[in-house]
Parts: sequence; structure tokens; C-alpha cells
Amino acid sequence: MVDPSLERSAPRSETSYLPPAVPWTNHGHTLAAWVTVTLVLVGGVVSAVGVIIAVPSMVWAGLAVVLVGLVAGKALQVAGYGQGGKKTLAKQARARAEGRGH
Repeated sequence: MVDPSLERSAPRSETSYLPPAVPWTNHGHTLAAWVTVTLVLVGGVVSAVGVIIAVPSMVWAGLAVVLVGLVAGKALQVAGYGQGGKKTLAKQARARAEGRGH
């Protein structure tokens, strides 16, 4: 038996409302983000290799690099190189004026 509610009904039209222009975004492409991701990735790889080859000092060194990456990223964000920071906004404004970007 087929449930009558599952039968196909006539297609309905749907109205979409889009913004007049795409808002400017940088998707996190900031100096603070790049430094943080790079250092955390390198530290994670060093720690993983240390676990694989059973060298505890290498594991701790990798974790130290991860910690340095987190602190450096936060410091850069506070200095204005993060999302919404003064330096990042100025760079975005220059890119828009030159016709680069999104």
C-alpha cells in the first residue's frame, strides 16, 4: 500500500531573494591565520613522527611548536593582522581599490 501523502504533487515555484551584491570576505586569509595553521601543522607532524619512532623528546618538541603557533597567531590577531584587524582591513581596501579580490 502506498501512503497518499507520498504521492507526487504538482511542482511549486519558489521565489529566491538574493543580496544586491556579494559582501566582501577574505575567508580567513590573514597573516595571523596562515602563521597559526602552518605552525600547528608543523608541530603536529613533528609530534606524530615522534610518536611513530618512539622519541618522547620529539613529541614534546612538536607540542611546543603547536603552543608557539597558537600564541603567535593570537599575538598577530591582537596586533591587527587577524580577521577584522586594522592591518587586514587596510590590505582588503587596497585590494578592492586595485580591482583584486572577490
